[in-house]
Amino acid sequence: MSASPVYLDAATAAPLHPVARQALLAALDDGWADPGRLYTQARRARHLLDAAREATAQTLGVRADEISFTPSGTTAAHAAVLGGLAGRRRVGPTLVHSAIEHSAVLHAAERHVAAGGTATSVPVDRWGRLDLDGWAAAVRAPGVALAALIAASHEVGTRQPVAEAARECAEAGVPLFVDAAQVVGREPVPAGWSVLTASAHKWGGPPGVGLLVVRKGTRWESPWPADERESGRTPGTLNLPAVVAAAASLRAAAADAAAEAARLAPLVDRIRARVAAEVPDVEVVGDPDDRLPHLVTFSCLYVDGEALLHALDRRGFAVSSGSSCTSSTLRPSHVLEAMGVLSHGNVRVSLHRETTETDVERFLAELPDVVARLRAEAGVVGL
Repeated sequence: MSASPVYLDAATAAPLHPVARQALLAALDDGWADPGRLYTQARRARHLLDAAREATAQTLGVRADEISFTPSGTTAAHAAVLGGLAGRRRVGPTLVHSAIEHSAVLHAAERHVAAGGTATSVPVDRWGRLDLDGWAAAVRAPGVALAALIAASHEVGTRQPVAEAARECAEAGVPLFVDAAQVVGREPVPAGWSVLTASAHKWGGPPGVGLLVVRKGTRWESPWPADERESGRTPGTLNLPAVVAAAASLRAAAADAAAEAARLAPLVDRIRARVAAEVPDVEVVGDPDDRLPHLVTFSCLYVDGEALLHALDRRGFAVSSGSSCTSSTLRPSHVLEAMGVLSHGNVRVSLHRETTETDVERFLAELPDVVARLRAEAGVVGL
């Protein structure tokens, strides 16, 4: 009898939280009507939407009318960037962003540049941490409309100096957009931001729900055609049962976040130490200390990334990679490239509320043999 599969890719999507499942099923009965109408069924739906928005606002420490639900975290990120730039187009055409932003932010930046705007990319160090001096200079340049900084790297887990970057932005009079997809539901977001986005399936909510938070006083203009829903910030009818499930699971995840971090951090420490000690020619990347508690990334020399992921999958381990072999662009991960670290044979392991010590031990027990076999098949021996 084969061992049960071990899912270790929570940074892409965490397993559905039990609270999300319960809320989703309950909301299907009353959340199917259009909350913008006036009849009884619509009023029930409106009550569910208002309650979900209020619960989310309380969890994030913001006003309910600052929150809009979107069809995905990607949609929220696009709206944050393009809306923030549109709202301050009279100030100038420039977007400042870190070199390690999520592809959703970089794609929005590309669209902005293609339309005649400009974008300034600020480098990071070998740990994947923002160059604050470079950031300060970039946001103080003339014509900067918006700055974008990921709260913590989705690929290597390094926390970014959001509070310090926000202070530089405030002194320069530039609003800061923070992509908090890997942080919301896991730890508090540092203060100072003007626009924030997150994605429900990262914290155990259902896929297809994003958060867009625009603080009062922030100049922001919807990049979409006019629509009366969600204060005009995102078009179309919401998947209300999913929104309700997202809000309920966010509250549950945030309540357990400190305990979960304390449980998972030692397991990640164990992976970092054991992989470095037991697998030859491997580089564990990302900040060794100031990082997310659930995520670790390492790169294995002389190993094809796609082959490694398939081999681990055959052993029952679901992990992801930022290497060129698993990217449709056929390029190395832009994050690892910006850090100047090894990107070949790259593996990202990210833990979640269902991950056990037994799961981690089994992964660590089997990984060295998987890597050794792949190297032997490639003719690399004697390491």
